[in-house]
Amino acid sequence: MSMKQFFASAADWAVKNKSRMPRWMGRLMESAARNPDGFIGRVSGKLLGGGAASANTEVPGGDVRVYIAPTNYSGQGYLWARSLEQFGAGNESVDGERETVAARNCAVLLPGGYAFPADTPVSIATVNASAEWAEAEWQAAKRFTHVLVEAERPMFGKRFGRDLEAEVRALEAEGVSVAFICHGTDIRDPERHAALTPWSPYPEDPRTADLQSDARENAALLERMGRPVFVSTPDLLIDVPGATWCPVVVDAERFATDAPLLPAARSSRPRVIHASSNHLQKGSGSIEPAMAPLVASGALEYELIGSTPSAEMPGVFAGADIVLDQFRLGSYGVAACEAMAAGRVVVGHVLPQVRETVERDAGVELPIVEATPDTLHDVVAELIADPARMRELAAAGPCFVARMHTGEASARALTSRWIRA
Repeated sequence: MSMKQFFASAADWAVKNKSRMPRWMGRLMESAARNPDGFIGRVSGKLLGGGAASANTEVPGGDVRVYIAPTNYSGQGYLWARSLEQFGAGNESVDGERETVAARNCAVLLPGGYAFPADTPVSIATVNASAEWAEAEWQAAKRFTHVLVEAERPMFGKRFGRDLEAEVRALEAEGVSVAFICHGTDIRDPERHAALTPWSPYPEDPRTADLQSDARENAALLERMGRPVFVSTPDLLIDVPGATWCPVVVDAERFATDAPLLPAARSSRPRVIHASSNHLQKGSGSIEPAMAPLVASGALEYELIGSTPSAEMPGVFAGADIVLDQFRLGSYGVAACEAMAAGRVVVGHVLPQVRETVERDAGVELPIVEATPDTLHDVVAELIADPARMRELAAAGPCFVARMHTGEASARALTSRWIRA
């Protein structure tokens, strides 16, 4: 193993186990992330092979060319790009030709992150340290017609001094149309969120002061820039009232399964799971106490799913009857959509404002059963006592995902409110 591989593996382990480390180590890691040009950031970058050559984004053909960067959270940048290519073509023109759309995404890879597909994956060390990569990526990006900026993050390393506003001005000087898409903690105001639901995680989150500062800075940037803004989950419309919901996308066919709900061959007990990538934000600590009496009585089986690779999740959902999503943020995201696509019953805490937005845009109710940490035990007990209702809820999931989360609704939002607005 080379020194670069060794330090990459060590960084990967450290990020995944950050919550178990002494607080001073967490502060060092945060310092490197927030100030890559500082001493800790520069040392970390060199240890991770910073400055190494990396591939740049290829500019596709097409009348409309959309570049999406730089975060690719849960693979969404890549899936929005595919959605635009599949559903974003324009109407037939006078000469009988349809306007074509091609899209590419560039994803900055972080230590400890999950591996999601991307058109152009590039390590954070290269982005932070390689002037050659940054210049070449800028030269490619300015040949697109549209750029969608994810999570208000700069895209071109030090090329513009890590100044997103300077990047946007430079792109627009080249004739490129720019829009923004917010993902979550980049724009969610912790103080506002804590007033919306008593289950908000932010009063307990040690990052809250930083998240508050970041969210307000990003909100001010979006207001100053005045460009089209999208949000990936409907709860974020509370923080950016003038934005447009661009739904997250899942590969519904990948999660579809013939495995029946409540199969007699498996056992007489329903199987309940909770997949958690963030115990604090998902309210994972409240779930086991709520499930324990039902497990002890033999009414159900319960399992907490930890850091499972994305490739294994279709099998995980297929083997469950009820999927417990999240109970603190008051919304839903990729994991809930994947579970619904698999025809499983999904339970979670979703704010009334979010349910109203979904019903307005989708024309149907969100098929996620409402529960909070206080009501979770009773809600699950009522579900498992009513198999007919469980099957009805499970059947509604794939239909809802097909309507809102397979790319067509996302492409429609991006084209109608930005690309062809």
